[in-house]
Amino acid sequence: MALHPGEKVTEGLDKLAERMKEYFSMGARFAKWRAVITIGEGIPSQACLDANAHALARYSAICQEASIVPIVEPEVLLDGSHTAERSEEVHERTLETLFHELACQDVSLEHVILKASMTVSGKENARQAPVQEVAERTLRVLKRTVPAALPGVVFLSGGQTDQNATAHLDAMNRMGAPWPLTFSYSRALQAVALNAWRGQAGNLAAAQKAFHHRAKMNSLAAKGQWNANMEKQAA
Repeated sequence: MALHPGEKVTEGLDKLAERMKEYFSMGARFAKWRAVITIGEGIPSQACLDANAHALARYSAICQEASIVPIVEPEVLLDGSHTAERSEEVHERTLETLFHELACQDVSLEHVILKASMTVSGKENARQAPVQEVAERTLRVLKRTVPAALPGVVFLSGGQTDQNATAHLDAMNRMGAPWPLTFSYSRALQAVALNAWRGQAGNLAAAQKAFHHRAKMNSLAAKGQWNANMEKQAA
């Protein structure tokens, strides 16, 4: 961003309305827009949060005008040495700003899905917040900022380990929330399968088994029914 070193804003709104009409005609019913928020010395600035939230809100309005459900993803990166407390603070500011902008753009919250990050410690911080703390902080932020009208929240894994992403989701669902809480992981689902596969046809069955296991573990976590012993049994 100009005048804001170290900060970024996602672009691509030009002629998006025309493209959305085309995508709908091709069968698209969901779309996703990702914004990245970096925690560092003096950042994120409010200018960064405002710019990204405004873009997410305008994208959401364009999607809904084209009868496409917008998935909004304001990802607060875990890169850095920040504490879980700092992560919670930034997540709260980010989501407050986002939902203010969504309201300003007259976006129907009943037809939006939030893809959220979790309030984990920065990956370079010596103290990594335990599972229950991450769950409590993340859920507290959501309850303070996300309207109950939203149909659901899906979480990104954002570089967490496979099992940590599962454990955090499970802990939040055991606490209860006003919305369904589920997963939209990439690395936390795919990494173990890709590692088992390694591009070799002979490893296909092992890769499929690994992927099935991770999907099952996260499915259970989305219902608050996972525990670590299930990982040991499958090992």
